[in-house]
Amino acid sequence: MLKSDHQFFATCSKGVEDLVQKELESLGIERIKIRTGGVAFSGCVEDAYRACLWSRVASRILLQLKAFEISSDDDLYTEVISIDWSEHFSQDQTLLIDCFSSHSVVSNSHYASLRVKDAIVDQFVQNTTHRPSIDRDDPDIRINLYLSDRECLLYLDLSGDALHKRGYRQSAGSAPIRETLAASMLYRAKWPDFYGQGLPFYDPMCGSGTIIIEAVMMAANIAPGLLRSRDGRRFGFYRWKGFDSKKWDDILEDAEEKKRTGVRSLPVISGSDNDEKLVGIARNNIKVAGLPSFIKISLQDVTHDLIPPVTEKGLIVTNPPYGKRIGQVQLLRTLYHRFGVQLKTHFNGWTAVIITTEQDLARSLGMRAFRKNMLFNGALKSVLYQYKIDSNIKTLQSENDLQGEPDISIGAGKNIATDTGRVSEHALMFSNRLKKNYKHLKKWARKNNISCYRVYDADIPQYSVAIDIYGRWVHVQEYQAPKTVDKNRAFQRINDVIDVVADILETKQEYIVLKVRKKQEGSAQYQKQDGKDHKITVTENGLKFIVNMYDYIDTGLFLDHRITRQLIRSLSRNRSFLNLFAYTGSASVYAAAGGARSTTTVDMSNTYLNWAKENFSINGYSGDNHQFFREDCLKWMAQAISENKKYQLIFIDPPTFSNSKKMDTSLDIGRDHAALLDGCLALLADDGQIIFSTNARRFKLDSTIGEDCYIKEITTITTAEDFRRKPLHRSWCMSKQESSLVLPKLSQDGSDHPG
Repeated sequence: MLKSDHQFFATCSKGVEDLVQKELESLGIERIKIRTGGVAFSGCVEDAYRACLWSRVASRILLQLKAFEISSDDDLYTEVISIDWSEHFSQDQTLLIDCFSSHSVVSNSHYASLRVKDAIVDQFVQNTTHRPSIDRDDPDIRINLYLSDRECLLYLDLSGDALHKRGYRQSAGSAPIRETLAASMLYRAKWPDFYGQGLPFYDPMCGSGTIIIEAVMMAANIAPGLLRSRDGRRFGFYRWKGFDSKKWDDILEDAEEKKRTGVRSLPVISGSDNDEKLVGIARNNIKVAGLPSFIKISLQDVTHDLIPPVTEKGLIVTNPPYGKRIGQVQLLRTLYHRFGVQLKTHFNGWTAVIITTEQDLARSLGMRAFRKNMLFNGALKSVLYQYKIDSNIKTLQSENDLQGEPDISIGAGKNIATDTGRVSEHALMFSNRLKKNYKHLKKWARKNNISCYRVYDADIPQYSVAIDIYGRWVHVQEYQAPKTVDKNRAFQRINDVIDVVADILETKQEYIVLKVRKKQEGSAQYQKQDGKDHKITVTENGLKFIVNMYDYIDTGLFLDHRITRQLIRSLSRNRSFLNLFAYTGSASVYAAAGGARSTTTVDMSNTYLNWAKENFSINGYSGDNHQFFREDCLKWMAQAISENKKYQLIFIDPPTFSNSKKMDTSLDIGRDHAALLDGCLALLADDGQIIFSTNARRFKLDSTIGEDCYIKEITTITTAEDFRRKPLHRSWCMSKQESSLVLPKLSQDGSDHPG
């Protein structure tokens, strides 16, 4: 028979166990013990019903069936089969077993689940000749097993679906916050103290509306599981044999009465977002929650003219975007900075609370938090920052470079101005120069069918960034400021850049990637900076190339070598081609497109060599005549020379410096280029050509190189229109015959020029 007094466990995210404890205490539950990842409590079944209905923070409510110790999987089977499972469900019902194992003698969770299932099924077969079946999607009964080195705990899950699934969120944006986390944020922000005084609530980046809906339900004393009980989203105990429907109906009626009373005295609760689609999603979710009369949603941008919903000072709680990709974090710093300015300008006296995983983003708000709380957004360790907004405390920035100029419009509703509303002379110069460059280069690019090109490269010294266009994407690289430059001033300037780039270059903000380009040690320039691939395909001179906008400092296609690549194509027909330090193999693709008899691509990085193979594949080139070697180029050259290999066209574009662990020695192009080029000459056929390029600053060609070959600098030929202002590389053609220095004339798009 079922007992009248039971042991239960309320699971929750790490760090909010105390919140669950307070919730259970408010329900009149007294025998409570906090554990890591949840709260144990004792009571009657009605206590568990109330916990399922009323807990805003707990993930699941579990009924403990048995606690025991084991020394083998057979012991597990014996303990499980000793329970009378017919008291809990019948052979016609379905079940699912979830197992969590840590330091147990049965370490494999899947195997432990199978042993539990076998014990339950075997008991039913012995007693009824029928067996319950497993349903992974919508089981009638969920069994939870927790295995540790100390004991085994077997539970019946009374929740069914996890309790964060309230039933109101029909759709969401790209990164919705879990309802239980939203409630935890509101508790930590002391929202009950605010609504107890009738003070307003505002979420200026409301997304799909989760935080606002949770705020209303908390203020109106609406049970978070009430909607779920109506919409057919069953709790786990509905199909449990011990379910007392009469007692559950009484609990529901009490909750309905509390809701009817609670909604009569709500403060002003509102939200906004700058995405019209998300505003629509939020409104629909609010409607499903039955709360459209109590929440106002509007379309507003947190970076410009953010207006408080009421004159009273209240509470702001929001979940701004945050990301790990290097390009995302840099852009988001600007968003946070502008948001902080708006808060200090328009929300003096309010309390603002945000959650983020990135400390740098929180710092970008320019305010000092008076309280911080650790929370977990799924597996992401996050921090809840709480601020008292005081407009009298200056935003953390330098004002030395602010000029007394009026705010000047530079595009469709966009302004480039400082936080005081004044625009600096240098900021205006940057905006005007970018517009001028783009106007000229856009026409040139369209005329020459070029989709990827550089539009700005530190033309104004105070705005030291390189800006490249890749179709609709814009790749912004901020050159790391010297230590003598004030960090806040540098930050203000990059904000100026981000403010105007999308508008001037006719793209959307989400297609802008910002990175900081600093001096790299060894091969760090080519190391992956992020854990996620974000690749797009671009075209150049009729060929396709994969570029990665986020994950590396460079994208995989050096735009300054556009004409160099086309020169290689024009020289490749029926010739053997060697590409050393090949990177992503774009020059090899051009050689294949030019009709090369064979291509040999050598690079030390497996990542880039595979990337090169992808570039070959998407252009339709394959076969044994296209070979790829992962090797230190110095070693490979020595081996190739010993085998007397010869190539008719060689392209070599070494890094300026490398001390990769994969190399026996470091490479310094200023010191080692003579030896590299001697090696290339040893591999060169008598009628062949070497195209040598370097982007090393202050590079000086060794005077002894010309003693054994003919050499001619061709930098003016290989420098494209978009790099005339600031050439990135120097290049030379080398050969064993003077006549081989005569090269085809190329137009600015890189195509052969007649004559």
